[in-house]
Amino acid sequence: MTQDHGITRRRLIEVGGTAAAAGLVVSGAAALGPSRSPVATGQPLPDGLTLTSAPPRPRQPGSVGFAIIGLGDYALKQIMPRFAQSERAHIAALVSGNSAKLREVGEAYGVPQQARYSYDSFAGIAANPAVDAVYIVLPTGLHAEWAERAFAAGKHVMCEKPMALSSAECERMIAASQRANRKLMIAYRCHFEPYNRAAMALMRDKAVGDLRLIRTEHSYRMGPTTPAQNWRVSRALAGCGPLEDYGIYGLQAALYLSGELPDRISASAYRPANDPRFAEIYAHVATQWHFPSGAAAQIVTSYDSAGLNMVEARGTAGALVMRPATNYDGLTLALESGRDRRELTPGDSEVQFAGQLDHLASAIREGTAIITPGQMGLRDLRLIEAIYAAAQSGRTVMLNSDATIAG
Repeated sequence: MTQDHGITRRRLIEVGGTAAAAGLVVSGAAALGPSRSPVATGQPLPDGLTLTSAPPRPRQPGSVGFAIIGLGDYALKQIMPRFAQSERAHIAALVSGNSAKLREVGEAYGVPQQARYSYDSFAGIAANPAVDAVYIVLPTGLHAEWAERAFAAGKHVMCEKPMALSSAECERMIAASQRANRKLMIAYRCHFEPYNRAAMALMRDKAVGDLRLIRTEHSYRMGPTTPAQNWRVSRALAGCGPLEDYGIYGLQAALYLSGELPDRISASAYRPANDPRFAEIYAHVATQWHFPSGAAAQIVTSYDSAGLNMVEARGTAGALVMRPATNYDGLTLALESGRDRRELTPGDSEVQFAGQLDHLASAIREGTAIITPGQMGLRDLRLIEAIYAAAQSGRTVMLNSDATIAG
């Protein structure tokens, strides 16, 4: 959810119980550490936060009211401030397990007392007509549960990426959305970011010729931490490693730049011994894809190597290069052909946050199609499961046309 990777964040939730939460096909799952049922609680305000002192923006007619579920670092530092830039959305309610934080944030954003909910009182949101949708900004292990609760309350859902910990959880979320007749959108922000949107258009127009290779890397070196301190290294909360968190940007880029699904996958995963950071998760994941067109993709992600955020697409007529490719800002995009290099500056990356809010608002008000729906999140979890299956077996995994494992 956040790119503040160098800082170990306070633990957002309490983990207890013994039920399996990850659901992925993983090599040596027991060796990766316990998988327990996560329970949402509340923590103090994140470090380094300055809450807004500006009055709420006047609401436009038809503005969609959002409830923010989970007032952690990403919600408070990235998502909530961007509502001021939205044309069609506003913050209508807050949900947190920390009453002091709920009060302070509610006052800063002008959210009335009756629209501030604890995790225990969340069901009452069903009776609040000011809330049209909820934005789930919780650790991944909580997404499925809280999406189902939101749909049961009759609300539309925006869910942070990755959609869930397994394809089975994704299917549950989609089924709940269909039963409730409510929208489900995954917050894949790069689909609303100008540099990535320009890259998609260039690839559709064959700016590099016929595609031959996509390479992506999303890596950084995580500081000392443990699963009790940082949810990103807890298997019950985050899955099996950096692939689900940071690496999903590279996975997504390989898909939206190629315009294809792979038909076979190979992979490897690595976990250093006796490192508390990786008691429950992998440190590195690398995967190689073959597409039906004959093109290939190489996707690498790591929590334990020098930082790099990069996407390249190479074809018969040149290359598209983004470095960094998926940060919140400071992106670059270039087209290279021989000795020629053309730098492109398609827009301000900051618009991606308000863009995704307005996109769901339009889908709710006008019934327009969502470009990052739950089915996309399900597809990506199926690919992640195939990657881990390939890493487990040491063999190439064949895929069906819906990204499920063949055979």
